[in-house]
Amino acid sequence: MCLAVPMEVTAIHDKIADVEIGGVTRQVRLDLIDAAPALGDFVIVHAGFAIRRLDRDDALETIKLFQEGLGLELI
Repeated sequence: MCLAVPMEVTAIHDKIADVEIGGVTRQVRLDLIDAAPALGDFVIVHAGFAIRRLDRDDALETIKLFQEGLGLELI
């Protein structure tokens, strides 16, 4: 099973962004989303790609559901 995870953009380097959740930082490609995100935006990440921008409220609600369902501390 694969999960798409909301992560916060912490840096942008052309078509690659650094994203973070729960102290874990990854680099993801930005090729699949319409407009480049800004620092502090949330994106849905799957298989190394940002696949959609997500507004902050929706991202935090989704993260909360992950935390409750999986027993993780992500924020």
